[in-house]
Amino acid sequence: MTQPDTRANTAPEPVAATMADGRELYYFYDSGTAPSATPIPDRRDLPDRPPSSELRYDPLLGEWIAFAAHRQTRTHLPPADQCPLCPSTAANPSEIPADDYHVTVFENRFPSFGPEQHAQVLGAGLGSVDPAHGRCEVVVFGADHAASLSGMGGERVRTVVEAWTHRTRALLALDGVEQVFPFENRGAEIGVTLHHPHGQIYAYPYVPARVQAQLRQVREHRERTGGNLFADVLAFELEEGARVVHRGEHWTLFVPFAARMPVEVHLMPHRHVGDLTELNDAERDELASVYHRLLRGIEALYETPTPYISAWYQAPRGRRAGGYDDGRGEYRLHLQLTSPRRAEHKLKYLAGSEAAMGAFVGDVMPEASAQALREAIVRADA
Repeated sequence: MTQPDTRANTAPEPVAATMADGRELYYFYDSGTAPSATPIPDRRDLPDRPPSSELRYDPLLGEWIAFAAHRQTRTHLPPADQCPLCPSTAANPSEIPADDYHVTVFENRFPSFGPEQHAQVLGAGLGSVDPAHGRCEVVVFGADHAASLSGMGGERVRTVVEAWTHRTRALLALDGVEQVFPFENRGAEIGVTLHHPHGQIYAYPYVPARVQAQLRQVREHRERTGGNLFADVLAFELEEGARVVHRGEHWTLFVPFAARMPVEVHLMPHRHVGDLTELNDAERDELASVYHRLLRGIEALYETPTPYISAWYQAPRGRRAGGYDDGRGEYRLHLQLTSPRRAEHKLKYLAGSEAAMGAFVGDVMPEASAQALREAIVRADA
């Protein structure tokens, strides 16, 4: 496995603070900006944090389901003057006790996993129940309530990359965390509950089913061909060319050959790395640039904003149990950005075949989707 780059980063170190109920909060600053040395204290009177949620095992699919009943009371689409992600004011003492900020990361007040993190052996039988240990964090991209990450400058996107990297490293070091998943839900059609530009990071106490399925494919591909599946997929897309949206020095953006969603684009590094912490500065710089262009292109597809889910797939923590290699060394970091928008005024809904059987039927040919994205990025760059 490629060793992580250890060179000093040009971005300032984040400033850590503690929220009124004991949650951790981090302020990240754009490069060249002097960080505030003394964070403003959070003086709210908050209730105690909820206990960890409950994990139940589904024996038919071999998956764990988290039950977090306390999330029923979480904030839901508040008016702008009551947004919990805006800078705090006397009238709106928000989650972020600051007059202004660049990027902040804090523990979610209504977590699906955590707030405790402990190593545990999860049950895998009928009626198995375990604590949903882990951690959920909120990543706020900026102080402007009406902004979007696509509309922010490339420097801000670079700061977000630094925040993802910092938190991935910190979360993988916690006892009981097996997988770290940074993501962004954008748009009411996706189900967001806060309009303020933000994403999240989930630190799971297990390896989720989608990554387990990928790891099985990776192992089977190695046994069958002797090659790495991610490297071979990238080589296949580059050779075909029709679905490549952008090829850079370190990253390639492409619509996959068997894309499930009307808008689906993958971003993959040319060098084999397992997670964001293993990228060097040049790779992170290009990542920020390409990702910013991708988001601007997604926004330029139609006259109105396109809803999407932007999901970072990273290698699991990596352990050997009884001599079994979980495949971390074979797993390559990559982004999958998807949208259910199949036309300007039409959404794809998962019903019947897709929702019940997981048997997808594509609405848009991948080659046509790639061409539309290429054209949208050109319009956004103009």
